[in-house]
Amino acid sequence: MKILPSLFSPAGKNSKLSIVIYHRVLPEPDLLTGEGGIAQFEKGLSYLTNNFNILPLSEAVNKLRSGTLPGRAACITFDDGYADNAEIALPILQKHGVTATFFIASGFLDGGRMWNDTVIESVRRAKGDKLDLNAIGLGNHAIATLEQRRETLNLLINKLKYLPHEARASQVDKLSTIIAADLPDNLMMISAQVRQLHDAGMEIGGHTLTHPILASIDDAAARTEIAEGKAKLEAIIDTPLRLFAYPNGKPGKDYLSAHVKMIKDAGFEAAVSTAWGAARQDSDMFQLPRFTPWDQSEWRYVLRMVRNMRQRIQTV
Repeated sequence: MKILPSLFSPAGKNSKLSIVIYHRVLPEPDLLTGEGGIAQFEKGLSYLTNNFNILPLSEAVNKLRSGTLPGRAACITFDDGYADNAEIALPILQKHGVTATFFIASGFLDGGRMWNDTVIESVRRAKGDKLDLNAIGLGNHAIATLEQRRETLNLLINKLKYLPHEARASQVDKLSTIIAADLPDNLMMISAQVRQLHDAGMEIGGHTLTHPILASIDDAAARTEIAEGKAKLEAIIDTPLRLFAYPNGKPGKDYLSAHVKMIKDAGFEAAVSTAWGAARQDSDMFQLPRFTPWDQSEWRYVLRMVRNMRQRIQTV
């Protein structure tokens, strides 16, 4: 099956770089969120290693720039900094002999929790068949079945995601107070796990301090988020950070051209978005696209990767 990706991703100046994005690897699939488990991750990883040449992202970027990228080049990335990245994903990556890049929102290390996880875990643990959030303008929801909880969760996430940073934080606090569930504080990595990834040869990248949508905050706050997120990780691993991932990552919606300049000014050498596509030598190295196929058969997985190589890349 390597022939097909080789046709669309040859070596050299006409090469294309496919960057795959993950967030979590759970012991078992999460039926509420749809996040995959170990079996799904291992299957996708085997499809990648069978059909693509997996490179560390920093090496791939340098080779892409110089026109020396091997054919069928691909990279693996993880966003946010979940503890299962170190506990579960790392041993699997080591078993397959591949390097991944972990983009970590450093403000949540050592016991923090991202706003979306507060919503997810609150909805998961909410008691009863109804969830009344009318007091905070978020409606009344049926949660008697798994499907109803899933629909409620998606609706709440979509309503909250693009609120201004402080307004969203306030709403999430009120939501968690109303539901009053006992929420986990071990979802994100501790600093020692970041060092563990680094010591194992994995790459660590910046992802801001508290994962704001950069386009929703003022420029001064954005610069602080970028700089402080970078500095905290550099202090943990005692190594300069070279790579960055935009939170949420949609060009023109989640980050703007001003934020691309901020990333360059902060000393990063490349950055990734969540726009689909595969990068070429003439691509903007500070807006590299990423994509992950969801197919369960190897043939369909590879075919979707190839189709993604032909995707027009969106940038700002």
